[in-house]
Amino acid sequence: MPLEDELSEDELSEDERCEDEDSEMKYLYLILSNLKRKKIRTGLTILSVMVAFILFGYLTAIRQGFVAGVEVAGADRLYLRNRISPLKSLPQTYESGIEQIEGVENAAHVSWFGGIYQDPRNFFFQVAMEPEELFVIYPEYLISDEHKKAFLETRSGAIAGRGIAERFDWKVGDRIPIRSTVWRNKDGGRSWEFDLVGIYDGEEKGTDTSRFFFRYDFFNETRAFGQGRVQFYMIRVSNPERAVEIAAAIDLAFANSPAETRTEPEGVMLQGVANQVGNIGFIILSIMTAVFFTLMLVTGNTMAYTVRERTAEWAVLKALGFTDRGVLGLVLGESLVLTAAGGIIGMVLAWTLVSLGDPTRGSLPVFFIPIRDLLVASLLIVAMALIAGIIPARQAQKLQIADALRR
Repeated sequence: MPLEDELSEDELSEDERCEDEDSEMKYLYLILSNLKRKKIRTGLTILSVMVAFILFGYLTAIRQGFVAGVEVAGADRLYLRNRISPLKSLPQTYESGIEQIEGVENAAHVSWFGGIYQDPRNFFFQVAMEPEELFVIYPEYLISDEHKKAFLETRSGAIAGRGIAERFDWKVGDRIPIRSTVWRNKDGGRSWEFDLVGIYDGEEKGTDTSRFFFRYDFFNETRAFGQGRVQFYMIRVSNPERAVEIAAAIDLAFANSPAETRTEPEGVMLQGVANQVGNIGFIILSIMTAVFFTLMLVTGNTMAYTVRERTAEWAVLKALGFTDRGVLGLVLGESLVLTAAGGIIGMVLAWTLVSLGDPTRGSLPVFFIPIRDLLVASLLIVAMALIAGIIPARQAQKLQIADALRR
């Protein structure tokens, strides 16, 4: 091919790119100019979208607080309780029998304390465990060697999650008084005091750091009754794929015993606890469906007015050479800019507000907007723009120049 031909083709390609860029800028300029015509209406529409996405961000954070435990539950952990009721205790001696079953790596007994700190509203997860087994069962809890050593050596010692420590402004070295609603000590009182010797963090963002652990030996020797009894067991298995099979083998081993057992994966147990509050996912989905349906009507109404007011202008644009597809793109572009402006501002504000902390003052174990829900918000913005704008856009696309100019 001659050099002149090559140069002419390169120049032509460059010209085409420039024309495409000019065309894109032309469309963007028209979209922004049209939106600025009715500033109050545009502003109110963006504000409506923004409020909806702030609500979306908050509700996803609240939902995460209820389901976080289910999502990060160990696939290799089982939960064992009394078959009759979770409130009925089990013998401490069951631990050795559980660990003899094939597939079980470790079993640790857990005793629920049920106490309050300073105020009846300050109720949180407090349990007694053997300190040596706590971090074997929950490897996602991260703690310094110094704090772990102190927990192993201090009989009245306790460790708290970062979330609960920040909620009550606890620091290592504090003496934490907790009043039990269940257990009396040997002095006849219900007030217990623990030395905070460590604070743990979560390996993942969704890890529950609102728990308070103290030593079982101190608890067992100090309580007035129930020695040698525990509330439930947490069990680690060697092969998560055999979890259900191992759970059945454990229950079979304790069948016809004075305290028969019910064993299930940890995630199933946590989901059951969450369901006692209600189907949070369904409740939030129902609220958001109603909100976004209403919002689509508002945005769709705005776009319908926009198209109706500019009927003659669409005809002029078509007369000047705009294609039907170009007119369709202009209307959908306006719809997308409206929803994107409100949606992005709303999610940024929601992220900022959620980052300031849990409005329930730590009642939720975790409180954050998952990355996946940011992606869902992005899809919602596009979907809303298309649904709200498609009917007005099709109306503008189908306008006949002569008919439109006569209106």
